[in-house]
Amino acid sequence: MKALICTQPGTFEYRDIPSPVLKPGHAIIKIKRIGICGTDLHAFKGTQPYFSYPRILGHELAGDLIEADGADGFVPGEAVTIIPYFNCGTCIACRNGKPNCCTNINVCGVHSDGGMLEYLSVPSYALVKSNGLSYDELALVEPLAIGAHGVSRANIQPNEFVLVIGAGPIGLGTMEFARIAGAIVIAIDINDNRLQFCKNSLQVQHTINATTEDAMERIKEITGNEMPTVVIDATGNQKAINTALQYLAHGGRFVLIGLQKETINFSHPEFHKRETTLMSSRNATRKDFEHVMNTMKRRLVNPATYITHRAKFDEVKDLFETWLDPATEVIKAMVELE
Repeated sequence: MKALICTQPGTFEYRDIPSPVLKPGHAIIKIKRIGICGTDLHAFKGTQPYFSYPRILGHELAGDLIEADGADGFVPGEAVTIIPYFNCGTCIACRNGKPNCCTNINVCGVHSDGGMLEYLSVPSYALVKSNGLSYDELALVEPLAIGAHGVSRANIQPNEFVLVIGAGPIGLGTMEFARIAGAIVIAIDINDNRLQFCKNSLQVQHTINATTEDAMERIKEITGNEMPTVVIDATGNQKAINTALQYLAHGGRFVLIGLQKETINFSHPEFHKRETTLMSSRNATRKDFEHVMNTMKRRLVNPATYITHRAKFDEVKDLFETWLDPATEVIKAMVELE
């Protein structure tokens, strides 16, 4: 079968590799859709933590189940997606209901080879039924679940001001689920096209361009000088993370969905006087997947909104680098396999 391998930062190669053979407790999926996410882009650039090369990227997946062992209730031929965070089931995090941060976690497409190929073997426990969703919708469940998990971590209450920093795909999903939770959402980014997308497509009430506006003054104006009680970083940008605390209300929650390699730092007095609650938000859980799929079924989220670019599998090697260029205005690139 054909696979697309990131052999080193900045380099892809198509190679023929053996098709997977069914193993106990595993399933084989024929891949139909691959969503391109920030993790893939960062891996291509060489800036993704927890990463080694060569690697087959891709974990936003949809496909048809070919065969499975230990997958009760699933039948060959049905459409599925996967929860791509393979966990051990026995560590302290798994025992406490947090498999998304398993101490031995194996993220498909990061720690092990992912879905940029024709057939993928995954643990059967990772399968998720389609519940009538299309391949496109199924491939978007995982990235939206990342935002949904961050919103769940923040325990957002109706009518809270929630500031989301970063209007990339993860930030956009975070805004959607903050809105669904009843928040008054404020979006900050440096890209006017992304901010316009927030307004027009996601019904975000307030947007701020941090390079052309005084973000602090605008946030004070929007919140009546009280500041947002929740700030969520979805950039993974060190400067953005280090300066975001200034925007947080006293008694507020600061949630880091974005990830980068370096040390984060901020003023301890500023952190302390707010009695800040600082949280990271890693991956997502099956509960988050179910929540996202339910919102799709109820049409509270329109997955088609996010897909701005499409490519056939054979085209990805040539097109991938263009998706790194802000000028192409990519929100979500979707790869199709027939």
